[in-house]
Amino acid sequence: MVEEQIDEVEEAPVETFEVNYSCLRCGTTVSNTELSRLPEIKCICGFRVFTKARPQVVKTVKAI
Repeated sequence: MVEEQIDEVEEAPVETFEVNYSCLRCGTTVSNTELSRLPEIKCICGFRVFTKARPQVVKTVKAI
């Protein structure tokens, strides 16, 4: 009989990023955690199209 070794796989913690979305029709901002709790992706006004709200601060990267 051959013994099977079962390696215990350690699950890596899932990194969650806070992303804000805004409704294309009414402009209501909603976070991705709030959207994931809802049964369907829909704004309070009934519209289903969201855009990713970009931060107002612009990142500058130095060239090497």
